[in-house]
Amino acid sequence: MPNRRILSLWFPRLGAERLLRFETDLVETPFAIAEDRGPMQVLSSLSSIAHAAGLRRDQPLRDALAMCPDLITRLRNPQAETAFLATLRRWAGKFSPWVAEEAPDALIVDLTGCAHLFGGEAALVVQVIEECEALGLTVQTGIADTAGAAWALARFAGQAVPMTRSGDAIDQEAYATRSRAAKRRHWERGGPAPPQGLPDNRSTPIAPPGQTRSALAPLPVAALRLPPEMATDLTRLGLRRIGDLTGQPRAALGRRFGRHLVQRLDQALGVEPEPISPAKPPMHFAVRLTLPDPIGLEADIAAALDRLLPRLSEQLVSKGRGARRVRLECHRADHTMQGVEVGLARPSAAPDRIRPLLLMKLSEIDAGFGIDRVRIEAVVTEPLHDRQFKGHADAAADAVNRLSGNTALEDLIGRIGARIGLEAITRLHPADSHIPEKAVKVMAAAWSEPARDWPTSPVPRPLVLWRPELVTAEDVPDPPLTFRWRRQSFETLAATGPERIAPEWWLDEPDWRTGVRDYWRITTTGGVRLWLYYAHGAAMSAGWFCQGAFE
Repeated sequence: MPNRRILSLWFPRLGAERLLRFETDLVETPFAIAEDRGPMQVLSSLSSIAHAAGLRRDQPLRDALAMCPDLITRLRNPQAETAFLATLRRWAGKFSPWVAEEAPDALIVDLTGCAHLFGGEAALVVQVIEECEALGLTVQTGIADTAGAAWALARFAGQAVPMTRSGDAIDQEAYATRSRAAKRRHWERGGPAPPQGLPDNRSTPIAPPGQTRSALAPLPVAALRLPPEMATDLTRLGLRRIGDLTGQPRAALGRRFGRHLVQRLDQALGVEPEPISPAKPPMHFAVRLTLPDPIGLEADIAAALDRLLPRLSEQLVSKGRGARRVRLECHRADHTMQGVEVGLARPSAAPDRIRPLLLMKLSEIDAGFGIDRVRIEAVVTEPLHDRQFKGHADAAADAVNRLSGNTALEDLIGRIGARIGLEAITRLHPADSHIPEKAVKVMAAAWSEPARDWPTSPVPRPLVLWRPELVTAEDVPDPPLTFRWRRQSFETLAATGPERIAPEWWLDEPDWRTGVRDYWRITTTGGVRLWLYYAHGAAMSAGWFCQGAFE
């Protein structure tokens, strides 16, 4: 089995160069991307000219303008940069099918078994750089046996390790310490640093197979993807290079700096595996029809739907998907476009279920000077067979519905939803609660199954419920002979009950602070059937209340 080889592609000026590809008049001027961070704006991406002017990333915008008054800035668009990085990921798929994104400006490519197709790793890197230059992008590459090592080489290969003096006065140290000070390496005492870079191949940041440790040894500790504070603390202690860390006891490093430092070091050296999860290509379901002559009649658009929907259905069926939301785009002859969307109550790939919904929207389309292209896209799709296992009775009922094509209710929900919106159509489902107002829950009809088995109550419950309303009656637990409710007086003809319901003691419900309730079904002399209860009192006073009515 060949050794694992990882390519890291870092685009240090991705945000700025993305816009410079279109705004070509700004190529010769200092250009930067600014973003809001708290109360100020900072630079998130710089062009090469802005970098040459002395500006740097994360620099406050006001300081950058003071240094370079000619600087031109644009606000950052994170969504557009993410989409552009996804486009670069698809481009990098030509070198390997195993490509992952490293937000916000890098890609990781698993080159195992692929480099020989491009003439070797060095030739592949040259091709990557040439194609990026043709795209107007700056790229830095690194190839190693691990993702951490490739990341480090792409960003820090060839850079000098910052050297700082300790700041200690030698004449104030102990005599034994001063006697050993002369034996220190000259660069540890403030002298010039030794030459940096890879020992064997400094021109191209490629670590030969099996030489990851020697390739990482001269790089700064920041190349281990450590937080800046941790890298600064290590530098202050004299651990400036990765090679300085590899010779230290792991237990001491873990106690002093935590597990994260040891983990990053092991990942870079290949001791701890670091899997690469490639981005899954998105499913895309769309069909289009280009017309030789512009059309403008609804009948012509309907004929185009009849030709396009079967093709869209074939695409969905081949992937086992069903459309949840379908978009119809009508491109006019004057290069404008108008689109309409419809939603389905259940995912479906059947053209007969999508076509009626689109026909209802044709009246909203303005043909203008004529429509010369029609496009249909399944914007949102779902699996068609993502249901859990059911019992024999439910499975048999589902089979009967599928065989008989009983989709009338779902089609009705879809048609009503095309006019008022699917979110406006709801249905009730039973809930697991003995509290009357919590016995049901409201769910969207398009995203829920119909409730089949409703729990039966030992006593009848009213069809209409509302929040408890105060009833003026005698303050005794027995049903009142007369009472007053909603500014009307009633006389009791019959009373059935009581049904005692206790509150949920683990919840604090404001309406249930009156304690235990005794519910009565009251029939008045006028024929009105009400649902009254007597609250025995707890945090609030006792009394009579009305909560519902029987039809």
